[in-house]
Amino acid sequence: MAFVVELGHAYAVAGRADDAPGVLKQLQETSGERYVNAWWVAEIYAALNEREEAFHWLEKAYQERSALMAYTKMDPWFDGLRSDPRFQDLLQRIYFGLRSTEQNPAVLPHS
Repeated sequence: MAFVVELGHAYAVAGRADDAPGVLKQLQETSGERYVNAWWVAEIYAALNEREEAFHWLEKAYQERSALMAYTKMDPWFDGLRSDPRFQDLLQRIYFGLRSTEQNPAVLPHS
């Protein structure tokens, strides 16, 4: 399955964006038979610069508690999303279990 995801990403970054939807369709069809990690789908959408879809699938991966979410902060495939406040909010929830608007009780306020 990872090979299929890598292929989708390769199509996207190689300027073959017309071929990437075929990979996404294959993943969708496979998901009817077995688990397909939503994080993988988010990677392909991020590579296609389809931000809304990428965030949709990242949120789905978060809700599914995908183990791959631990790599979100450092994965270069998501570089195009880092400037979006939703990405920072997602990182807060992944690593601290908080929305960025909540105060982290583990951090003491400055005196």
